[in-house]
Amino acid sequence: MKMTLTRKIVAIALFGFFSQFAIAQNQAAFGALQEIAGIVASISHFPSDADKAALGDISNNDSLPQGIRMMAGAVSSISHSPSDQGKQMMAQLQAAAQAPDQIKSLARIIADFNHMPSDEDKATLAQLFP
Repeated sequence: MKMTLTRKIVAIALFGFFSQFAIAQNQAAFGALQEIAGIVASISHFPSDADKAALGDISNNDSLPQGIRMMAGAVSSISHSPSDQGKQMMAQLQAAAQAPDQIKSLARIIADFNHMPSDEDKATLAQLFP
């Protein structure tokens, strides 16, 4: 009986630990998406050096989902518009069936970027990850 109770306590503790870990990962991913969206909203022709450093941190963070890291890389390489490789990566995200609509919208805005975001895109970015 004591062994069963001990197992239950350990199981509950492990569940709590992994739940906290999952929540922290989700918060990190959401924070990264907020940062990417904010940078895209502020770009005029290309990201600043500070923006490139922040995007580099995101794209090199192996604990974030690959799609978020791809977005950061695509935005970092914007020079008036995304590179062909960046556009291809954003097309992949837009076509991914499991990608949430917010991710697809951000990917579309990045792929269509031309010198600066439109007023409509700025409004969308402000609403995507408040």
